[in-house]
Amino acid sequence: MSETRVLLDGLRFPEGPRWHDGKLWFSDMHSGCVMTLDPNGHAETVLRLDDEPSGLGWLPDGRLLVVSMHQRNVLRRDRDDLVVHADLAAVASFHANDMVVDARGRAYVGNFGFDLNGGAPQVATNLALVHPDGRVEVAASDLLFPNGTVLTPDGGTLVVGETFAARLTAFDVAEDGRLSKRRVWAQLDRAVPDGICLDAEGAIWVASPISKGVLRVREGGDVLQRIAVDHQAYACMLGGADRRTLYICTAETHDPAKTGSNTGRIEAIVVDVPGAGLP
Repeated sequence: MSETRVLLDGLRFPEGPRWHDGKLWFSDMHSGCVMTLDPNGHAETVLRLDDEPSGLGWLPDGRLLVVSMHQRNVLRRDRDDLVVHADLAAVASFHANDMVVDARGRAYVGNFGFDLNGGAPQVATNLALVHPDGRVEVAASDLLFPNGTVLTPDGGTLVVGETFAARLTAFDVAEDGRLSKRRVWAQLDRAVPDGICLDAEGAIWVASPISKGVLRVREGGDVLQRIAVDHQAYACMLGGADRRTLYICTAETHDPAKTGSNTGRIEAIVVDVPGAGLP
């Protein structure tokens, strides 16, 4: 397979990529910006936060949701205003993180659980369920750093990456959005899942920082494909007009004290199987 192409560089720490309305949306987390990148390579800052943004998603009426990490909020953009959509403090024990929003506007939001950059010991935490009206409850507990999350096209299965358990964990999704029937979807070997995305054959692309690349994984754990990158890979998203462009967010480090050198990139490569489901 060909090498990735660098579409955009000079970023601090790109994360949370989403394909929406013909553009790649992503958070340049340590710069406090939400940005877009169009197919012609034009980048635009669409939103600035007084915090670090992470996961992105949209309500059914098109309003943007964005995770405000340190404040442990989900914010909503109403026209030109940012308002608190949901307060996660009661269920998120440390910085809020990645998010997937389903077709009904329900958001599933992970969090660190512990002070990663401060060197604190690992502690399991919750995955939050945010209802469209902003109500918050625990969707699942005892997860080790719940991170990238996908929903199958029928909305019936949610898979979340547990970064520090090196596994992808699946749940059935009930009509009311609640989760049940927890199971290991894939135990990973020498890889840790960060951002993930789903394809039309039911395989999941996994960005793995320690592996310096992305892996295409089948349920059960078989690795079908590997794509290497020069930097560490933190997130990925299938997009483009035919959803066959795999966008990869890369950087030399995740440590905010060291990302000021702006080595973050958006890289891309065309793959055979298009994206499916959400995000």
